[in-house]
Amino acid sequence: MICYAEHISRFCELFRGFEQRLPPTMRQEHAAGDKVFVDYSGKKVPIVDRKTGEVREAELFVGVLGASSYTFAEATWTQTLPDWIGSHVRMFGFFGGVPRLIVPDNLKSGVNRASFHDPEINRSYGMMASHYGVGVLPARPRRPKDKAKVENAVRFAQSCILGRLRKQTFFSLAEANAAIAEMLARINDHVMRRLGVSRRHLFETIERPALASLPGEDYEFAEWRLARVSTDYHVEFKSFFYSVPHGLIRQQVDVRATARMIEIFHRGKRVAAHQRRYGGPRFGTDPDHMPSSHRRYAERTPDRFRRWAASIGPETEGLITAILASRPHPEQGFRTCLGILRLYRDLPRERAEAVSARAVEIGGLTCKTITALIATHKPNRHSTEPAAVMEHANLRGPGCFH
Repeated sequence: MICYAEHISRFCELFRGFEQRLPPTMRQEHAAGDKVFVDYSGKKVPIVDRKTGEVREAELFVGVLGASSYTFAEATWTQTLPDWIGSHVRMFGFFGGVPRLIVPDNLKSGVNRASFHDPEINRSYGMMASHYGVGVLPARPRRPKDKAKVENAVRFAQSCILGRLRKQTFFSLAEANAAIAEMLARINDHVMRRLGVSRRHLFETIERPALASLPGEDYEFAEWRLARVSTDYHVEFKSFFYSVPHGLIRQQVDVRATARMIEIFHRGKRVAAHQRRYGGPRFGTDPDHMPSSHRRYAERTPDRFRRWAASIGPETEGLITAILASRPHPEQGFRTCLGILRLYRDLPRERAEAVSARAVEIGGLTCKTITALIATHKPNRHSTEPAAVMEHANLRGPGCFH
């Protein structure tokens, strides 16, 4: 029977062989104000719905500055792009400044394609970084040592934040974040045994002075997408459609969407801007984007035809009103109105008014009837006033009859 000492000896022999195969490890030195490391915790924050009792788990975002280890943490519902970028905005506000670089993990919300040589940064994430004047340097894929600072901070946050709050029940994201903020203050004020000072002390003395200033306004989250203009000169974003100039049909454009606005760019130039739609009509169309023929058609409304007829006279306005009222739907009379008003273009106003009055009198509410009346109907020339007698040398006066 093999003794216990032989087991220990064999284990030590194998372990020394394993140590000899380990690659060398580089110790990282972090300059003040240089980098912030960001990641999500693997463990989540349970939040209970008061009405249903359903438990929903929230993500824990953690950011830590390289030189001081000053830590920021908050709970968000998801790891999606709006929450990911929103956490960065709140983190920079918490720090009161901006470091030179962000070092994220290769999360899909931040990095479209992980690569050692050419990582592809998500465009919306890149625009946020540009707003704050900070660079993005993703960690190498499957290289946790590249972000050991945040890996340690995540483990510390899990034990100090989630571990201490595990017995508390939260009924909203705001309640959870209020408790996390209290735990965060304790973490940053805790005196580190190895250094003999707290994270907050290091932050205030060496890190904060090295951070760049925050911009005048917080970054407003904007989602960027590529789209192709359809033949109806609209682009689609989340089931709603927004117009662009009709000359861009079939062209590829960039769509920038915020909570309030939809902006459309072609080759870097903004070509359209719309208020974002969340309900109501699915199409938002700017008349200036329409071809002239489409614009004229879109402008056809009952009120427009009545105003056009009123500019000729009250009889013509009455005729147009009668035509629109005689159809089950006013739109069915648009073409008739358009044809009649075009017939009146070359007529004197008095003649048009007389034809309109006669058409209403006989109930002739079609283009064919109006055309016939223009050709055959003559205005009434009889007058109730006696005609004035002209003076002439050949006319006998009243004295000739005495």
